[in-house]
Amino acid sequence: QVQLVESGGGVVQAGDSLRLSCAASGRTFSYHPLGWFRQGPGKEREFVAAISWNPNTTYYSDDVKGRFTISRDNAKNMLYLQMTTLKPEDTAVYHCATGTGTWYRLRAADFGSWGQGTQVTVSS
Repeated sequence: QVQLVESGGGVVQAGDSLRLSCAASGRTFSYHPLGWFRQGPGKEREFVAAISWNPNTTYYSDDVKGRFTISRDNAKNMLYLQMTTLKPEDTAVYHCATGTGTWYRLRAADFGSWGQGTQVTVSS
């Protein structure tokens, strides 16, 4: 089983950028599709971005498309989320997760192992 640990969150101002990282342990990391989800205060967990095991296919939510970029380095067992032009509504705990066979449906239920999350706070 893959274990995931997120880092890189923080408190920033609107318009700033942040890069989140997700470090994975486990030999099968490179075989998994991966995703980023977030959960804001009082909100349900929502999809942000996902990437296939070979990083040729990516998906983004409409809210972040054009501002966020998901990438992975299978040699280093790392997943990244580059976030630019951050908005206060991006404030949330961000989690990385491994995809299951139906990961392309982009629902939280289609992802298995989860990290504990990293807090991103964007002030106006």
